[in-house]
Amino acid sequence: MSRGDDVEQAKGSSSSQDGVAFPRSSSPTSHGGEPGARHARTRTSSSARRRSLQAPILDPHSSTGASAQSPLAKLGIKGDGLMLFVTCFASLGVLLFGYDQGVMSGIITGPYFKSYFGHPTSYQIGTMVAILEVGAFITSLACGTLADILGRKKLLFVGALVFSTGGAIQTFTTGYGSMVIGRIVAGFGVGVLSMIVPTYQSEISPAENRGRLACIEFTGNIVGYCLSVWVDYGCSFLSGDISWRLPLSLQVIVGLILAFGSLLLPESPRWLLDHDRDEEGMRVLADLHGSGDPTAERAKLEFREIKENVLFMREQGERSYRAMWKRYRYRTLIACSSQACAQLNGINLISYYAPLLFEAAGWVGRDAILMTGINGIIYVLSTIPTWFLIDRLGRRVILMSGALMCALALYAVGFFLWIDASYTANAVVGSVIVFNGFFGYSWGPVPWMYPAVSLALAFRAKGTSLATATNWAFNYIVGEGTPVLQDLIKWRLYPLHGTFCLGSFVLVYYCYPETMGVPLEEIDSLFNDKPSSVPQDDSDSSGDEEAAETRPRRPLRRSISSHPRFEDDSLRAARKAARAHEREVRRQQRGGIVPGFVKRLFGPSTRPQVGEYEPVRGDEH
Repeated sequence: MSRGDDVEQAKGSSSSQDGVAFPRSSSPTSHGGEPGARHARTRTSSSARRRSLQAPILDPHSSTGASAQSPLAKLGIKGDGLMLFVTCFASLGVLLFGYDQGVMSGIITGPYFKSYFGHPTSYQIGTMVAILEVGAFITSLACGTLADILGRKKLLFVGALVFSTGGAIQTFTTGYGSMVIGRIVAGFGVGVLSMIVPTYQSEISPAENRGRLACIEFTGNIVGYCLSVWVDYGCSFLSGDISWRLPLSLQVIVGLILAFGSLLLPESPRWLLDHDRDEEGMRVLADLHGSGDPTAERAKLEFREIKENVLFMREQGERSYRAMWKRYRYRTLIACSSQACAQLNGINLISYYAPLLFEAAGWVGRDAILMTGINGIIYVLSTIPTWFLIDRLGRRVILMSGALMCALALYAVGFFLWIDASYTANAVVGSVIVFNGFFGYSWGPVPWMYPAVSLALAFRAKGTSLATATNWAFNYIVGEGTPVLQDLIKWRLYPLHGTFCLGSFVLVYYCYPETMGVPLEEIDSLFNDKPSSVPQDDSDSSGDEEAAETRPRRPLRRSISSHPRFEDDSLRAARKAARAHEREVRRQQRGGIVPGFVKRLFGPSTRPQVGEYEPVRGDEH
């Protein structure tokens, strides 16, 4: 059967569904959908071809019906519970590379480790620690294409297995060479996980809670780092090589848990719809947004919005890295710069070499690891307030305030090391704690979120892979150069990174838009690109063709919950009155005691204009 016949048959079999009309004209092409899958319904006219997208009717007896539910959904884990479970379990992926980043910081100061590797030089230590980033850089670039081919779920499984293999090589290493090989292989796995986990999480999460779920995920990364430090501290009381082999072996166990546990997770609905596996995608959307009910209004609306965006992106043609750079250069640069700034702001200067820093400040041997462990606990706690602030204050305010405080903390570290007073040891610990606290609240979680939400679906995996590769490239530079620079310029290294923090403040202020609460299908409008015209009403496709073509551009919606489908007349009237009141209050406050530059500094981004959208309110959640 031809694709056209299949479409006409699908139209006839589902005419009872509500339709939504769209003005653009093109014929979508298949992206490898399974035979017999129900695709988007299309119809043509003499002037233009219009689409009428309808959520598929799921047959509970078909291969894509109830029997195709994920194991978690079959166990009754659906809706918000499924969303939270997926986020927490996927966080094991970022926990792994957080653990791997921290585990080396403790064992490289241990006497048995130094003796086994012949008391390595600072250059050898830097290479051993930072070589992981080389492997991560390579695979994070390759995964941009692999994620679109294999899917998010399969790539998560592969990344966890590769990471476990690298951890096993490190655990049973026989010398410096095999340790470096093990670090590279583990880096391959880290590159996959660090790219695919944020992409998968962003495509699963609803817009109004995406920030919070991403921050919960990042907390998993810091829990991994903190856990590694305390494992190092506990194993420092052991005698022999087991004191450093045991910490390395634990990452193998966690990696295998993630690999086989990922088989329980649902596939990204956006990837499924992009590959014309519409019924499977609808099943996932029903589990996530309809508590398993495929007739739930929100689940059907999510389907239509995502599918419309898929078809719109197919009209644009090529989906290569070159096309992404040509069409979305500004957005790609934002995604990459956020990751670069996160590394240049000094986090790995602290995370990788905190024990060496504390030794330089006066804490010797096991005490240096203990101080690192205490610092790690505070680091974890600092990430929790962001869960509740990220979808209220927005991304820009958090990034800018974090950059300022991190800069002050790093300048303080350099100052106290320079004066070398009797209180230097305690002052350095305090300054490092302040730095980690504000980094964990700001530049830790947010840069992992920006790449995944800044690009359109067709380029999301590639854009995230490029941003992640940027992360690991700068990660390598910092990791390789830190021990050498500590020997050469000593305390001056910390003010240097403090200056980078100030630079990131300026970058965010002038260049970064506010993405708080914006649905992924609305990102084009946020960046003033051509929007994908997601439906704003429930009009049937049989409406006036010419009226649809001349429909005025709608405002950007901040949450799918604000769609008119989910409002009644009284609620709509109440919101209209509230907006009028807010405008009057703002008008009366103009020219008040707050300086204008303060309002501009912590106000919304100038891209787009404030009048184009409204902030998410609590009653929309």
